Formats: sequence, C-alpha cells, structure tokens
Amino acid sequence: VMLKKNPGIELVAEASDGENLLGMVALYKPDVVITDIRMPGLDGIAATRALQREIPDLPVIGLSTYDEEQVIVDMLEAGARGYLLKNASKEEIFTAVEAVYRGEIYFCSSTSPRLAELIAKSTYNPFRRRLTADINDREREIIRLICQEFSSKEIALQLHNSVRTVESYRDRLLDKVGARNVAGLVVYAIKNGIYKP
Repeated sequence: VMLKKNPGIELVAEASDGENLLGMVALYKPDVVITDIRMPGLDGIAATRALQREIPDLPVIGLSTYDEEQVIVDMLEAGARGYLLKNASKEEIFTAVEAVYRGEIYFCSSTSPRLAELIAKSTYNPFRRRLTADINDREREIIRLICQEFSSKEIALQLHNSVRTVESYRDRLLDKVGARNVAGLVVYAIKNGIYKP
C-alpha cells in the first residue's frame, strides 16, 4: 500500500506466496522485488534463491521482524541485496528500493549490533568489490568506535575533534565502502578485519 503512494515507484504486482511470487516475476519482469521472508509454501529464502538462479541481477529485498536474525542472514546468503523490518517507515522503504535498484546494498537502519555481527560472520559478502578501499589510520579508528556504538559526540570527545568533523569522516567512510548506513559500515569493518567484536 505504501509503495502506491510514491510517484517514482510503480507497484506492478503482489503475490500471496513464494510460488505465486516466481510466477509474477516471470510475467511482469519487475526492476525490484520486495518479499516477506516468512511465506506459506515456498518461503522468501527459497524464492530468492530461485530468482537469483534465473535472474541473477534482479534486486531482492527481504522483509522481516526483529526476532529473526538468523533468518535475515539466510535471506542475504540466498542473494537478497538488502532487508527491511516490517515496521520500516515509507521513507526507508523508498530509500531501500532506490538503493538496490542502483546496484547498492541496503541494511535496515535499525540493524542491531548483534545482527551486524551475524551478517559479518556469514558467507554473505556484499563488499567483495571494495575490499581494497583506501582507509587511513584515523578512519580505522573512527570505524572501530562506530562499531562499539559510540555516538558522533562521544567519538568527537575521545578524538578531540568536532562533531562535524567526525560526521564528515563517517560520511566519507560510507561512500568509500559503498554502505548506505552505519549497519553496512559495521558489516564491512568486521568482514575486512578492521573491527573484531
């Protein structure tokens, strides 16, 4: 329903289960698929695997609830380009759709540190193409503090910088590693040995 309210996004079809989803995708050839991870019959994980075999470039976003951390990891390993919690705002849904459509990944902005760690320890690695991002010592220090859940203000106090400087570093880091938000940055840091939880 929310997607219908964005003039930049056209909702072409809705599916009631995984089998139905595969049929709708074959028929309508959408640019992006948003699927519930838990569905009757063929679930979102199996449907995503099937879609990735048939159409590897089709961006899929998984929808989940807070208490399904391992299921979210399984969804990403199946080939999803991102996930959202079911209570995500319409703005975040639009942002996620636009991000995956452009070939980026999208982690829900309210990703817990524990989930970021689970994603990082899984076989899922959306950052393979960016393993050699040129990150200097100060940026590494800031990433580690972000991973430890320090706020920009706390990091600024620790490093004797202004909050604006820290936020500028954070924005540059997001751009360098190709992450959309702090959750993506945490996954990148753990995957690439910058931070060890």
